[in-house]
Amino acid sequence: MPRFFSSLVGCVLALTCLSSAYAVDKLRMGMEGSHPPFNDTDASGQVVGFDADIGAALCAKMKVECEIVTADFENLIPALNNNQYDFLISSLSVTEDRKQQVDFTDPYYTNKLQFIAAASSDLSGTPSSFMGKTLGAQQGTLAASWLAENAADVAIVQSFSTQEELYVALTTGQIDGALADKYSSYEWMRTDAGKGYELKGEPVKDGDQIAIATRLNDPLRTRLNLALKDIIQDGTYKKINDKYFPFSIR
Repeated sequence: MPRFFSSLVGCVLALTCLSSAYAVDKLRMGMEGSHPPFNDTDASGQVVGFDADIGAALCAKMKVECEIVTADFENLIPALNNNQYDFLISSLSVTEDRKQQVDFTDPYYTNKLQFIAAASSDLSGTPSSFMGKTLGAQQGTLAASWLAENAADVAIVQSFSTQEELYVALTTGQIDGALADKYSSYEWMRTDAGKGYELKGEPVKDGDQIAIATRLNDPLRTRLNLALKDIIQDGTYKKINDKYFPFSIR
């Protein structure tokens, strides 16, 4: 084969290999599916919410098809590292412990941890108001870690598999107060079940950065960061934000 054609074939093969390296039939987004308004499962079984919409917008920017795969919150990171997902977009707080297990993108919103209890409760979010009370949080979350470190010596602390179970425990009197993401509690208080409950005191943690997780050293993280910047700049992020909240959560 003449050298020219040999070089041409080599270039074509190289380009084909390069394209194949970036060609993905479908990316799998890991999500809990039971944490409204960020991710929830509707009556038809479809996962909806802020996380789902942001994930769809990012996939559109990256020009790749995506599907949502759900799991219990505590199993998300192990499942990601077991290659069951390509990335997690499930309102994950960036913590030092998690940074040893996964890589995080730039934050896509910032949350606060705040207590919620009956309007008549004297729970104020200060340690002195914990005495003699039973407090709850969703297991595996930053809220659960905070209670274990700051309230377990003066109160009974319980954990629940899902946010929904946490709120049921609150309304049935199983716990006196719950520590949860402020924006999730805001959504719940708008429901019939949440009437008569309110946020208590000041947030015990502000600036809780929420980001997308990828496997360690996965180049997908860079692509997601670029897509995130794009949807912020072109107004897509704001439209999604405004769909769920009357204020910015960035």
